Amino acid sequence: MTVSKINRTDKTQNHLALIHATLDAIADVGFANTSDSEIIYRANLSRGMIHLHFKGQENLVAEAAKFANSEYYEALERQLVKAGSSPQEQLASIIKNDLSEKVLNRKSVSIWYELRGGSRHHVEIAPFSDTRDARLRDLFYATFLTITNDLKLDKPDVIARDATHGSIALLEGMWTDYMLHQNSFSRKSAERIVFRFLSALFPDQFNLNGAIV
Repeated sequence: MTVSKINRTDKTQNHLALIHATLDAIADVGFANTSDSEIIYRANLSRGMIHLHFKGQENLVAEAAKFANSEYYEALERQLVKAGSSPQEQLASIIKNDLSEKVLNRKSVSIWYELRGGSRHHVEIAPFSDTRDARLRDLFYATFLTITNDLKLDKPDVIARDATHGSIALLEGMWTDYMLHQNSFSRKSAERIVFRFLSALFPDQFNLNGAIV
């Protein structure tokens, strides 16, 4: 391996180490207490590395928030590829992924809500912790719109919009419930509640277990 390749590898490793250290700190000590000192201690790097890679802590936190957001969507896309092609199967996959242990866990929920609180005064992280994340909202809406159009319902766009906001609100509530009651939280019950809502709207597409195909 050449010197240039070694340097590029070290740079990438240090870059990622700082991002992971930032997310670990946010999860463990909170957004407000995630200082330069806390980050470099966890990353086992010198203080100058933050400036070298990110030009400052604010940029690092923004990149860490973006990284966490990207990890969520990468996991979601993998699940959607495995799911069936019908709109109800795709929707069921989104919901089950959102409530899965891999996505919804102590670390992820801590990071999510700490970033959400911090976004009030740090607008650069707001796009990655929005309760109405445009990418997720659009994914829900497009899929619901396919269902409502196929069913030839009156005002399909309005029903799709309401189903979208209702589903996201329910999932947000489940994340909050998990954050407050991790020891008693039931993923199976959480899924059933969301699917009960969807089965009431679209009884031929969903039951309490998920998609009807």
